[in-house]
Amino acid sequence: MADRADYASARGPVDPTAPTDRAAVDLAEHRRRNTPEPVTFKRRELDRILQVYSRMVAEGHWRDYAIDHLRDKAVFSAFRRSSEVPLYRIEKDPSRARKQGAFAIISAAGLVLKRGHELEIVLKYFDKAPRLVR
Repeated sequence: MADRADYASARGPVDPTAPTDRAAVDLAEHRRRNTPEPVTFKRRELDRILQVYSRMVAEGHWRDYAIDHLRDKAVFSAFRRSSEVPLYRIEKDPSRARKQGAFAIISAAGLVLKRGHELEIVLKYFDKAPRLVR
């Protein structure tokens, strides 16, 4: 088996400024270019969601919220208490924009309560007055 010193001497001296036929790739730059930006709420969308949130806080239904910006969707979660699961999640999923609509309201049980193309229409779900079910 050849010794490392023999192998290095057989290749000759290495000039770091000499062009090579091998390309060096900066992995951090490659990952940054190929990683999609996370989905976010636009300013007007977030303003409208926070209007609904503030109304629900004033009525005593909600007390806390969280915003998650993931690779495939943005999620606004509303909580009664911060230690619980969210009562409602308002999701923006651009992959569903052409089919079912990018916006959805999802209950704590995971049921889709309302879905649509326009956030304003989807948020009207919270404008309904609660009714007694007998």
